[in-house]
Amino acid sequence: MNKLQEQIQALKQEKDAVILAHYYVEDEVQEIADYVGDSYYLSKIATEVPQQTICFAGVSFMGESAKILNPEKTVLLPDTTADCPMAHMATVEKIEQIRSQYEDVAVVCYINSTTELKAHSDVCVTSANAMKIVKKLPNKNIYFIPDQHLGSYIAAKVPEKNFIFNDGFCPVHQKFTVENVKAAKAVHPKAKFLVHPESPKEVVELADFVGSTSEIITYAGNDSADSFLVGTESGVMYALKERYPNKVFYEVTAKQCCMDMKKVTLEKVKNCLEQGSGEVKLEETVRLKSVDALDRMLELAK
Repeated sequence: MNKLQEQIQALKQEKDAVILAHYYVEDEVQEIADYVGDSYYLSKIATEVPQQTICFAGVSFMGESAKILNPEKTVLLPDTTADCPMAHMATVEKIEQIRSQYEDVAVVCYINSTTELKAHSDVCVTSANAMKIVKKLPNKNIYFIPDQHLGSYIAAKVPEKNFIFNDGFCPVHQKFTVENVKAAKAVHPKAKFLVHPESPKEVVELADFVGSTSEIITYAGNDSADSFLVGTESGVMYALKERYPNKVFYEVTAKQCCMDMKKVTLEKVKNCLEQGSGEVKLEETVRLKSVDALDRMLELAK
């Protein structure tokens, strides 16, 4: 353990803090974290940890989700400028328009969204639980925000529902194309292609397995293949290589990197714990509106 890691461990004890890290942050941050996972796992863990301070190594919507569910706790973001572009790719105006247009509509909000969007939604979902939750909803019409690709992937699996799509997308997963996937497959013909459902439909159709980040990791461990092409953000390579050292993992392109997630560094984790900087603060009226959508997610996902 280096000096910086030792300082962080000492600060965690001193500040009664826990570090939650998303799979997409830098390897060294995942290494020091108490819990590493995808959005659903981390939002669930945030409600279960005993520590009074949560240091969330991820982008802003993740820290906001933790604060929504834990108003009495201090939630810190190592870098407050680390954001998710897709989280802003829907509007309250469009939600209201859809509600007026369609009777019996449920606004289903991907957890990768702002607190304001959650506050105007009926339920939140993650890529891991979206299908399960949508199937359980009594509503026929589903307005899925903000990601069009995850929405269309779920719609194909739940044909009994009528989906209305939004035009948001993840800039990282949007970069996967049929051409670059086929080129990678040509270089690694024996590798199975694992992809996140935030990717375009024509890319998803080329996959051997489609799933959330955590589901991709589980699949790679359980499958008999010994090499895989990984169609999601590059940070997941750390967990894959750590867990399955006897298997080989390849990136599809050199560009599958979220620069916002990479803003979170060990130095920034130390600074935010030391100074109590980057605290997530939410207006209580907005928090109370948004907590219903997250609580409903946790309930329906059981």
